[in-house]
Amino acid sequence: MNLAEVIDAPTAACPSRAALLIGDETWTYGDLGEAVAGGTARLTAEGVRPGQRVPVIAASSPLTLVAILAAARLGAAGAALNPQLTVDELGRLVELAGLAGLGVADSGHRDNLETALGARGTVLTEAELPDQGTGTPEPVGDGDDEALVLFTSGTTGLPKPVPMPHAVLTGRIRSWCGPFDASAPVAVRIMCVPMFHVGGLLGLLMSLYSGHTTVIQPRFDAGGWLDLVERHRVSAAFVVPTMLGRILDHPDFGRFDLGSLRALSYGAAPASPDLVARATEAMPHVAFSNVFGQTETLGAYTMLSPDDHRHPVRRTSVGRPLPGIQIRVVDQDSGEDAAPGAPGELWVMSDQNVVPGWLRTGDLARVDTDGYVFPVGRLSDTINRGGEKLGPIEVEEVLRAHPAVTDAAVAALPDADLGERVGAAVIVQGQVTIEALRAHCARHLARFKVPDTMVLVDSLPYDDLGKVRRRSLATMIAERSD
Repeated sequence: MNLAEVIDAPTAACPSRAALLIGDETWTYGDLGEAVAGGTARLTAEGVRPGQRVPVIAASSPLTLVAILAAARLGAAGAALNPQLTVDELGRLVELAGLAGLGVADSGHRDNLETALGARGTVLTEAELPDQGTGTPEPVGDGDDEALVLFTSGTTGLPKPVPMPHAVLTGRIRSWCGPFDASAPVAVRIMCVPMFHVGGLLGLLMSLYSGHTTVIQPRFDAGGWLDLVERHRVSAAFVVPTMLGRILDHPDFGRFDLGSLRALSYGAAPASPDLVARATEAMPHVAFSNVFGQTETLGAYTMLSPDDHRHPVRRTSVGRPLPGIQIRVVDQDSGEDAAPGAPGELWVMSDQNVVPGWLRTGDLARVDTDGYVFPVGRLSDTINRGGEKLGPIEVEEVLRAHPAVTDAAVAALPDADLGERVGAAVIVQGQVTIEALRAHCARHLARFKVPDTMVLVDSLPYDDLGKVRRRSLATMIAERSD
């Protein structure tokens, strides 16, 4: 199955059904099918060939989806880029990923992509991509052929291109969604995470494959999200924890009718136990699920079920492996399986891995006797303080447990004597001193885990997916402490 074929069944059977709602605009399945056909014709006319990687950069909009599906139908692979990247960053990714000289961009990002592609680059905008053509060609490419290229978040370095084959992508979609049934009730979902992220794009493709309707919020805003859920009677959503916190904290949260919302999943970054407790209490009718995964595993490989969200210990985990997925916890020093309950690097084996075999995820975690996974942090984020190693997450959780702390983030700071020391940036409410916060940490953490340097800040350097930019954080802590 070619990735572009995910929309074929609902487009043929229900062309007048709403596929996408964005602002005041409605895209039916018929509209989407025509746009993909027009995009395919235009890319053909521009000489796009099988095996090419076509850069695509736009705000979350139908243009991104149309370009990706059109390229996939021709045997090429759309490479979805983050619109917030600078020209220099885009240029490095163009070279790193071997992107073609022809790209697709919305009008707001055309100049940046043209500059990044160089003098011989050509960029098509939303006004130039469609073409009447002579009909939609049969899809080219399937199986192990590249269908899509996404990039890792790059929170600790340059984003890494992750090519995805047709078979893995379509297999993942079909494993989560039943075959299209025109007589089945239509669900309305909302997409408020970036479309260049696996959690946004894959969720959208699954919704389209099932013939459902997706409300697109191009840039998240808590008040706007609440209004869209109420207005369109949204039943399912995916958010990152920072979004969930802003939704709950919105001053008008209680005034909106969220009765249609039945399922809410969250992931991409850690969620504090306090946030989970607040969410389940505020929306008792909603089935919450925490999903944990990464781009290379096409999203989630573990899930915390709705029932586990009400368990005082299990809700601090990210759940257990999904069916068909094997995991190992490997000691980072010996390379052997870690002792039961001891932290180590997670290795994952599944059919949804974009590359066959065991994937070294770079995530540090421990697994309890019931198989629940408790993240410790990223391997690249590990702080080595004089030979004692720790993950930032466990320090952050202790800090957030203090009643005066609203948020906290931890990073390694260079140190001439110890190699690295522990730095923390903390957002507080009310009166509390750094000495009191350090004493709180000392009561709950081993001495080497207590922050050596702590600063009080008004905000933390999160990216659009709710992940802390550790390098920016370390710079912030160093500058504020000086």
